[in-house]
Amino acid sequence: MNRQKNWERLRQEKFDICIIGAGASGAGAALDAVLRGYSVALIDRSDFAGETSSRSTKLIHGGVRYLEQAIKKLDLAQLRQVRHGLAERRTVIRNAPHLAHPLAILTPVFSWFEGMYMTVGLTLYDFIAGHDAFPKGSWLNRAQALEKSPKLTPQMHSAVLYYDGQFNDARYALALAHSADEAGAAVANYAAVTDFSREKGQLKTATVKDQLTGETVTIRASVFLNCTGPYADSIRLLANPELSPRIRPSKGVHIVLPRETLQSDYAILIPKTTDGRVVFAIPFGDKVFVGTTDNDYSDLAKEPVLESDEVDYLLETVRPYLAKAPVRADVQSGFGGIRPLIVSSRADTKTLLRDHEIEQDEESGLLSLLGGKWTTYRLMAQDAIDRVGEVLKKKTVPGRTETHYLIGGEGYRFEDWETLHRQYNLPAEVCQQLMKTYGSRAGQVAELTVSQPELAQKLTDQQPYIRAEVIYQVREEMAVTLRDVLARRWRLELADWQLTTQITPQVADLMAAELNWSDAYRQEQVQNYHRLLTSFAKQAGLPAERSTIAVAN
Repeated sequence: MNRQKNWERLRQEKFDICIIGAGASGAGAALDAVLRGYSVALIDRSDFAGETSSRSTKLIHGGVRYLEQAIKKLDLAQLRQVRHGLAERRTVIRNAPHLAHPLAILTPVFSWFEGMYMTVGLTLYDFIAGHDAFPKGSWLNRAQALEKSPKLTPQMHSAVLYYDGQFNDARYALALAHSADEAGAAVANYAAVTDFSREKGQLKTATVKDQLTGETVTIRASVFLNCTGPYADSIRLLANPELSPRIRPSKGVHIVLPRETLQSDYAILIPKTTDGRVVFAIPFGDKVFVGTTDNDYSDLAKEPVLESDEVDYLLETVRPYLAKAPVRADVQSGFGGIRPLIVSSRADTKTLLRDHEIEQDEESGLLSLLGGKWTTYRLMAQDAIDRVGEVLKKKTVPGRTETHYLIGGEGYRFEDWETLHRQYNLPAEVCQQLMKTYGSRAGQVAELTVSQPELAQKLTDQQPYIRAEVIYQVREEMAVTLRDVLARRWRLELADWQLTTQITPQVADLMAAELNWSDAYRQEQVQNYHRLLTSFAKQAGLPAERSTIAVAN
């Protein structure tokens, strides 16, 4: 992806569709549309998946909580949502197997009745999923459960095992945007819509400001599609100030603990919490993510962050399920996101449906894709582009995304890391990490080390990241800020604030050389990022040694 060339295309071309927001639904819609033959512009005021789509629990699922509510309340809408989610699980994994895979999840229970209740529910979950590639669940006795996850509490009666999917959310959204770009879409990050022009009330152009340079362009399009998730109301009201708000934002946070917390490849589902939610403890790389919470959130101008009382809540929630309870000093980082729940008469965000809706404003012509969740992004995008076709009055062309491999997915075989190892003489753990991150394009990253052997060097002994990856991310994946690399192309910011701080100067050096940063600008970027990480740690109320991150040059 070449940002400069795409920016010029935004200036010069007229598009069938301009999609605002490059998270899961926006990037998915861009890929769907361009594969149907539409001319497409995809823009985002931040980075790809810079907001909600990079801050999920990293699960691809039908939703066991939705299933329980569907049965208890005889709610067919909830049941339909579960069915759609389970159907899409296999598609998400099939199209990017380097970024997604099945995940085993254990639910510890403390009585025979509780075990039977969970077993019946999860058996129904498997039944709805049908004959897919996921293993079927089972009810394990205590010894069997402890064999699979030795850090579980011995106080449990037994555990119920089932399977869902796990994925790297930020890189999955990036793969969608990258795939759309290669298929012909004009894609640009850090491009914020500041105004619309109209003709007889209908939107004709969007004024877009480059958040990096301050430059503005006018994008001409026949249809504008709003895919900004929890921020959808701001675009809706910019297009038509008379509209009523439709989004009720809900904040969810996660804490990050060492891998040793579970010492297992099996995740844990905690089915009972004080506020009626479910919480997961999930192995992700060399860490464990614990979350999530669910609280109303009103200040959309501020980034949602982990706060001290939320740390206490999640630690307290996980404590009964582990033999050795984690403490505040174990927390290495955390992150928050915002769910785009659609306004309804239901009073509690925990009971709001996360299904989606395509809204068309007759006054301005703006289409808005509202609600939804990561697992069903492809169906959401498909519905949105179907509606775009109706608006454009063009012959119906069916979507092709169900069987379209994303960047790095086609021809992917994890065992090809051995070929990289032999061909480029890179360490085994580096080659494995390259395959899991870039899929079948891992060789393009490794090839950079041939002409510049110094790019084969790891940035830290604690992780298998090499310098060549930063170069590749800048040249091919439109990384233009430190957070683009450290929080999204890699997930280091989510996993370890201290380690992120330590390698930031090295990453800045590599990016500065590629992007022609001045010394002053490079130093400013490093210092600003370190201050941001320090503020995250302080707001989370972490111990002094974690919240006093030195600001380095």
